[in-house]
Amino acid sequence: MGLRDRLLGTKYPESGSIPRSTSEVQDSLLAIDGADTPYRVRRANPLEKADVVAEWWIPPRSSSREQVDRRIRIRMRLDPHGREVRILQEQWTSTREELSWSRGYSRGWGFAVEREWTYERGPDGRRRKVETYRLDTRDMRNALRKVVLSAGWTWRGVFRL
Repeated sequence: MGLRDRLLGTKYPESGSIPRSTSEVQDSLLAIDGADTPYRVRRANPLEKADVVAEWWIPPRSSSREQVDRRIRIRMRLDPHGREVRILQEQWTSTREELSWSRGYSRGWGFAVEREWTYERGPDGRRRKVETYRLDTRDMRNALRKVVLSAGWTWRGVFRL
């Protein structure tokens, strides 16, 4: 694995794993979509230039003065000849404060981790920290990558599809 593979997040399946068919990989990716996942996995439309798309729209939190609206999309193109899934991760952000507003777009292997805690009394009467909100955008990418690698395919990051 070279420098380019490390920078793009390319992962290879275990040696000796038997690659599954393209339709099985696509069906496995689409099966991730469920009621308990905060993101959506669907077939791509022709304008997206991909086979499968995973999207996660993270609504703004109102706990602070700043509101950040974030949308993450991973476009996946299945290459049956190379037995690899080529992926492009995109992220849109929109930040609103009292008198300012900004928007941003990024492409590549970024991630965001957000957590919030509150203090409350435990059963023993002592104050303790309790996590009330958790967000890690790597959860979506890791679930998709696990499915691809378990199918015997390569997970390859690209600059454009």
